[in-house]
Amino acid sequence: MNKLILMLGIALVPALASADGLVTDTRTPSSDVATTGARDIVQEIINVVGLKARFELRAADIDNAAAVVYNGKRYILYNERFLSEINNAVHTDWGGVSIIAHEIGHHLNGHTLARGGSNPADELEADEFSGFVLRKLGASLAEAQAAINLLSEEETSSTHPGRNYRLAAISKGWRSANDQLVASAKAPQPDQTAIATRPTQQRPAIAQQRRTASSRVDSRYILTKVHFSNAPNEEFYVTTRLQLVHVTDKGIKVIGKLARTNDPDYPYYFQSNVMQTLFVSERGAVVNKKGQRVGYFT
Repeated sequence: MNKLILMLGIALVPALASADGLVTDTRTPSSDVATTGARDIVQEIINVVGLKARFELRAADIDNAAAVVYNGKRYILYNERFLSEINNAVHTDWGGVSIIAHEIGHHLNGHTLARGGSNPADELEADEFSGFVLRKLGASLAEAQAAINLLSEEETSSTHPGRNYRLAAISKGWRSANDQLVASAKAPQPDQTAIATRPTQQRPAIAQQRRTASSRVDSRYILTKVHFSNAPNEEFYVTTRLQLVHVTDKGIKVIGKLARTNDPDYPYYFQSNVMQTLFVSERGAVVNKKGQRVGYFT
């Protein structure tokens, strides 16, 4: 994951107020676009929750960062210098990721659609969402709580909960995601069940080797599964580092990397030295240069 590129964070303190309780700045969002690393982090978070990003990430001339609505459009705005200092202060770039997740939580929970500024209940919902997302991305509980532990006030105010309440909300979200991952790891996978029940010429020993190799793919680092039409019984995954990996009977091989394009219809493509260039649509369809569908994400 490109967390080292992402130098984002936010001071969620009571003295600030806005659509999500963070800033009062009503100027037009800056035309400066966010770094590629920041956009990648937002995309990873959106992929974890299975939704589309219906907002824009922008660098802006504000004190810190915020989820806001301007002229009917949703934005996440941030001050690059300030947010870089937050990451340095907590000594982990998971701090920045947790705050971006918090801001996305405000948008996805509908907090920015209501007037009246920040309130403790909304902040706790966004904190819980942040904890959930960071566990899905592979952060420890301490890493998920680092930024809020440093930035939040000890006592509850009219706009923000006290530190202990916020840490508890992050913990709740983190543990909920952890329970899901543990349950998923123990449950039989649909594709494995299908292979086990239909007739096959594959030797049992080889089938067992594939299942053993698959078990070495830690679910914490899987972003999505990739199905290729010409290899229906093979296992391919995109990791949280955006690497395309192939699970074989000899282990896990990195065969490519997911990169961005400038085409809104096909925003991603696979960079690879071992296969042809393939493009990914916004709905997760994988196509070749001729536009023929050759696979899909799940």
